Amino acid sequence: NNSIGEFVFDWGWAEAYERAGRPYYPKLVSAIPFTPVTGPRFLIRDDRNNADEVRDQLLSAALEFAKQSGSSGIHFLFPDESDLEYLGNRELMLRCACQYHWYNNGYESFDHFLAGLNAKKRKQIKRERNAVLDSGIDIEILHGKDITPLHWESYYRFYVSTFYRKWGAPRFTPDFFSSLSNLMPDATLLIMAKHNNEYIAGAFAMQGEDTLYGRHWGCTGQYRFLHFELCYYQTMEYCIRHGLKKLDAGVQGEHKISRGFVPVTTWSAHWIADNQFRLAIRHFLSEEKNYVKQYMHELSKHLAYKSIE
Repeated sequence: NNSIGEFVFDWGWAEAYERAGRPYYPKLVSAIPFTPVTGPRFLIRDDRNNADEVRDQLLSAALEFAKQSGSSGIHFLFPDESDLEYLGNRELMLRCACQYHWYNNGYESFDHFLAGLNAKKRKQIKRERNAVLDSGIDIEILHGKDITPLHWESYYRFYVSTFYRKWGAPRFTPDFFSSLSNLMPDATLLIMAKHNNEYIAGAFAMQGEDTLYGRHWGCTGQYRFLHFELCYYQTMEYCIRHGLKKLDAGVQGEHKISRGFVPVTTWSAHWIADNQFRLAIRHFLSEEKNYVKQYMHELSKHLAYKSIE
């Protein structure tokens, strides 16, 4: 009944429907709520040889349900390469967007990573890290089994404060976070910052097979460069130490480019029930794709690495 927490922004489509006197909601969505991470959107066993036949059955049932329920459309958000190819071949409209990821190119240490940057960006990162160190802030990295109720209580205050400052509404509960210590201890990570023996900030991340996913952070006050330290530099170091290939630190943030991130394309796939709006949205997506392509090309000129100098 809304588009909150999707990270594929279709508010303009909803507004166009409203101006035309037609309902955009309800709509159907296939996604991980509040998680802009690429992954499978059809739940099919890996050893199935007839995966596309199963997808056909699932998609057919979803389309039939959409028509019967009067939904304006179906939206598959951040599908993986296999599902994206399938959906494109079934004439769903594909939409591209841009995220920023950091890749571990076999680095032996954080200094090894810095050595690959141009001089200006290398000095900038060192200056930012030294500013946090010189301010007397201590950093703790905690895995799920080491995260106590006190840690979660402190982190939750930081988490909700970020939403309240941005006029948003926090969706996760204290019980959700604390349950991760027992249910997913090896995948759960907290990076906490202390000053004068009190916790002042925290960042939450989840670890996959080869990727670290930075999700949420919060802070009690204004501390220079602390956001970059907890959400970027500490997580980069963690990836290097544990042999993870990639850091996915969430959507948006052009400032990530100067800190070693690179632009990557993400996708969504859309079926729109109304023929007229389908044509209008298809035209919009074609124009938007050209803009995103141009935007990413421009970003590639400003990467932090020596090879771009």
